[in-house]
Amino acid sequence: MFEPILVPESAAIAGWLIALALFIIVEAATVNLVSIWFAVGALAGLITSLFTSDLLYQLLAFALVSAAALAVTKPLVARMRARKPAAVLGLERNIGRRAVVVQPVRPGVPGRVRLDGVDWTAVCDTALEEGGECVVTAVESSTLRVEPAQQPVAAEV
Repeated sequence: MFEPILVPESAAIAGWLIALALFIIVEAATVNLVSIWFAVGALAGLITSLFTSDLLYQLLAFALVSAAALAVTKPLVARMRARKPAAVLGLERNIGRRAVVVQPVRPGVPGRVRLDGVDWTAVCDTALEEGGECVVTAVESSTLRVEPAQQPVAAEV
């Protein structure tokens, strides 16, 4: 039926070691899980090559173990990522915060606002006067998009 493809033991071991090293290097060079499953599969191929020189069995071990590693780890990683809240980085942390207008802002004409002692270029769809308060709604490059702050309603006595 099928004639086995026999690979010299030293060549098979060298091939699987090279594949294993490449998969590990690719995995280390990326921030996402990309080839860890194939590295585990290459390790299985390497171990299989110690017992048989038939390339079909080695490739079968590689494919089955890679698929099993993927099937086992993918749901675990998805659950871990779902539990981890998205980090708010950089300027996005200013969204929702209040700032003080230091240079009037007009629709289509940027002004300046002060947030945490730092002056920022700001744009707004409505006019904002100097000294007024505003809320940051978005960050566009190094410009803050703001809107007038809603003043808290005074409690009636």
